[in-house]
Amino acid sequence: MAKEEKKFEELLSEVEEIVTSLENGNVDLDESIKKYTEAMEKVKLCSEKLDSATKTVNKILTENGTLEDLEI
Repeated sequence: MAKEEKKFEELLSEVEEIVTSLENGNVDLDESIKKYTEAMEKVKLCSEKLDSATKTVNKILTENGTLEDLEI
């Protein structure tokens, strides 16, 4: 069974939780590195989701139902 992909908002919330725990300073060095790595992986996923959303928003539906790049 494939793992369900998390939504952008869920990932961002998890990153915020990690950052808060790191800022509190109650985490040892090894755990800090682990949490930092986890947060960066989530940030990368967030960035990919934002890039995808940007590409989608930059498309417009033409009269024949196809998507074309929006020209500004």
